[in-house]
Amino acid sequence: MNITVGDGTVLVTGKPLRVTPRFDFRDFLVRVAEYSNVEERGAFLLDTFGSGPWLWDTPDELRFGREDRELVGVEFQVAGEAADPEDSAHLSAAPAVRPGGLRAEEVRDFRLEVTTELCRAPEDAVLTCLRDLDVLDEPLEARVGIAPDVALLVQDGAVVGWSLTDPVRYVTTGFAAPDPAPPAPSTRALFTVCMDLVTTPWLDAVRRREPAAVLDLRELDRRLRDQREDRNRADALLALIGELVEEYGSR
Repeated sequence: MNITVGDGTVLVTGKPLRVTPRFDFRDFLVRVAEYSNVEERGAFLLDTFGSGPWLWDTPDELRFGREDRELVGVEFQVAGEAADPEDSAHLSAAPAVRPGGLRAEEVRDFRLEVTTELCRAPEDAVLTCLRDLDVLDEPLEARVGIAPDVALLVQDGAVVGWSLTDPVRYVTTGFAAPDPAPPAPSTRALFTVCMDLVTTPWLDAVRRREPAAVLDLRELDRRLRDQREDRNRADALLALIGELVEEYGSR
């Protein structure tokens, strides 16, 4: 199956990436690539082609190897504002994920606009980022699993979004690999509260320094610091929550 990605065309193959996703919560983006620092990322971008950053422009990234034109890495920015639960519920009828890789039609760069809408499944079991909410007006054609728990959403032959299943499992900071152990139940609950903070009007209220919102922020910060298990994920969440406390919640 050929699908359109931005202003490029790719072929769906049978070889999905085997790289573990990394959900950098502080920068609110998902990486699926083998580079582990800024220098390696720079070399990776030079050695590959596809959709990528250019000066001040930061689209979503799909990168392909120059020799075989196969997908070798992705970087997606998570949309910052959650859609209404009623809208998100439409995704319950989405088709099942079918694993598949991508091969570019030709060696050339293209542009992939970032998504604008975030749909959160109950308990944040799945995060889905869409081009716009109009996507929900028609059935999805396919969900192509390009990496573990990462899928592209296809409608009318074009990529209209992407999803990350069990996002808390992949929470980390920067380029670090996520903790391979399963998330603790308490971490899952805290993750949902953190998502509530960063994707709802709560964050705007914090920035306005509304007392109740700031008090709730400080309580979330305390709970994360007191978390005795699953410290790697708690610290990854604190990378952002702690910064917000320092800027808006200090007395």
